[in-house]
Amino acid sequence: MAKKDVDLSQAQWRTSSLSGTNGQCVAVAFVEGHVAVRHSKNTDGPSIIFTVDEWRAFTGGVRLGEFDQP
Repeated sequence: MAKKDVDLSQAQWRTSSLSGTNGQCVAVAFVEGHVAVRHSKNTDGPSIIFTVDEWRAFTGGVRLGEFDQP
């Protein structure tokens, strides 16, 4: 299944408990073998779709501090 064909209509979105009240919140849904990411305050807005391998690479980099600001 191509990423663009992922059906998000039944997605169960999760928001991090670390998301603040300043409007900078990210929601994630695991659906059809993919991971969807969107802005939690703009639920009708676009989503970015990752494969599971792409998501693992991204979250692994986050855990290792690869994306920390210098």
